[in-house]
Amino acid sequence: MAGLITPLPIMLEEDRKVYEKLEPPKTMVCRYGYMKQIAELPYSGQAKPGCGSKLVIRTNRGIELAEMLTTTCPNAGCGESVSRKQLLEYIDASGGKDYPFTNQGRVLRIATAEDVLEQSRLDKRKTDVIKFTKDMIRQMDLPMKLVEVEQLLGGERVIFHYTSEQWVDFRELVRRLASEYQTRIEMHQVNARDEARLVADYEKCGQYCCCKQFLKVLKPVSMRSAKVQKATLDPTKISGRCGRLMCCLRYEDQTYESLRKRLPKRQTRVMTEDDGPGTVVDTQILTQLALVRLDSSGKISAYPLENIRVLTKEEDAKLREQAEARAAAAPPVRTKRRPPAPKPVPAAVPVQATNSGPEPEGGRKRRRRRRRGGGRPPQQGDKPTGTGPTGDQGSPS
Repeated sequence: MAGLITPLPIMLEEDRKVYEKLEPPKTMVCRYGYMKQIAELPYSGQAKPGCGSKLVIRTNRGIELAEMLTTTCPNAGCGESVSRKQLLEYIDASGGKDYPFTNQGRVLRIATAEDVLEQSRLDKRKTDVIKFTKDMIRQMDLPMKLVEVEQLLGGERVIFHYTSEQWVDFRELVRRLASEYQTRIEMHQVNARDEARLVADYEKCGQYCCCKQFLKVLKPVSMRSAKVQKATLDPTKISGRCGRLMCCLRYEDQTYESLRKRLPKRQTRVMTEDDGPGTVVDTQILTQLALVRLDSSGKISAYPLENIRVLTKEEDAKLREQAEARAAAAPPVRTKRRPPAPKPVPAAVPVQATNSGPEPEGGRKRRRRRRRGGGRPPQQGDKPTGTGPTGDQGSPS
């Protein structure tokens, strides 16, 4: 077969003998298309390819290039061959009916160098096709976004993957594209997750996007999983390239749920090994720690799950009764009374004289005598109260 490179020249002598005894596989499991669909197809050739070999297959879409994953017969050239039962179990565990699997079609041949070069030439022309299609969409003012263009090896069909939030009447667009490229046009609507599968590359974790690498069924992710696993609900930290919640939140959801069920709930009464009873105020799922507020000191300390025991209602009531009895039997604590603080003396408020009119003459004289220390002037009939020069009481004149 032209262009077929056999692995025989690079094999060891022992491996070559084992390889020559193997029969060609009867069925092959391969991956094809931009959406990474899986197919189990019959094969009638004489070559014995291994995992990763390029194949030319015929599907319901046409002739296209595919990649061999494994075989489903025990006597195949691939050392990683699986049984059909194992294949069906894997499909059932990976999504069941939603898994993109088909057995309609067949493997035509092992891909040659010419087949690979032809597919590369079609992929290079894809940039011009995308530009032309986007110009048509803009001119026709269609509410859609072109994501990717897939051209099959046989040239029977060109598939346009697009996204849209509403129904789109693209019949005129299909007529113009068919007239331009003289082939069958297929419009395939995808959602946000499928868009990431088509165009995304690496995620924040540094790994290739799961949806593009191995995930086939993109199930919805609930916000409950994000609340349990993440300390913060910052959209930039829990959202993937598609803008939705990251698919990897489902991977450890079952583990987080089982670990969470082992921890006591908040406000649960527990007994610690060394510090007595307390109340749970918070828990940490991954470290399996409980933050407990101790009854004796009121401090909050972290305890492993193995070092605490949840109290029953009877045990908690008994402990509370004992604490109340100890508090009642304890002598009262006498505290030294502090002397009362002196009352602050209010500051003197200066009295401001008001000038409401001319003061009478008698009033000014009396006030002047008071400032000099004298009283009112002596009146007729008053008894003298002063003393004479010798200290005897004076006599009235």
